[in-house]
Amino acid sequence: MNDLSAMMAASANVTPLRQRNILAVASGKGGVGKTFFSISLTHALSKLGRKTLLFDGDLGLANVDIQLGLMPKRDLGQVIDGMVTLGGATTRYNEGGFDIIAGRSGSGSLANLPPAKLTQLRNDLTDLARSYDNIVIDLGAGVDRNVRTFTAPAGISLVVTTDEPTSITDAYAFLKLSYQANPMADLRIVVNMAQTRAEGDKTYETLLAACRKFLGKSPQLAGIIRRDMKVRESIKTQTPLLVRSPTSDAAHDIMALAQKLTAG
Repeated sequence: MNDLSAMMAASANVTPLRQRNILAVASGKGGVGKTFFSISLTHALSKLGRKTLLFDGDLGLANVDIQLGLMPKRDLGQVIDGMVTLGGATTRYNEGGFDIIAGRSGSGSLANLPPAKLTQLRNDLTDLARSYDNIVIDLGAGVDRNVRTFTAPAGISLVVTTDEPTSITDAYAFLKLSYQANPMADLRIVVNMAQTRAEGDKTYETLLAACRKFLGKSPQLAGIIRRDMKVRESIKTQTPLLVRSPTSDAAHDIMALAQKLTAG
């Protein structure tokens, strides 16, 4: 390999600089409402006047388009196959006022991409971020290679948990591994489906205490989203919460969280 080839190969694997406008939404386990939150956060940012893109980064089980009742003409599978560019794969969701890049729902065909293609996809997404005020990445659950790759360029990673012990334990494991990979990572906790704000605070304090004791870290609280039957109705009807029930408790909590994020 000549010097130029070596430099190109090395640069392809360099972790991109973190960009504050890229928000990664992660969780230690499934079933915590991560995709619902990603959609709602993207919508909230759009309502705040920000040009926003939702990227379905759950390459093994993409379902953003399903939750929104969309049938995109273009998706990540076509990007990987070289049929369209990443920017060309965007679908406008007019009802929410934001763009979407959908995965290939239900196929699982993107879950085991070769490292070079995965890195290229991440780099293309980082480039595309220059055209948006915010990009929200809905990651798969856990900390596999795909999740780590797409977390790398995110300026802020939002870790979604509930009050269930297994959810708290898995969220802690995600935080631990993320801090080990990058001690300076900006990780923030989202407590979803809290019975009350006070109960949500208790869940956050439990995670915070473990992080302080065992990791020497104090992740911020991004926000608490109260349990709300309107969320179930929204998902069932494939309609965003901020469209179907904009005055509900959960919608209010998500808007407050988005305002806090954009405030700095």
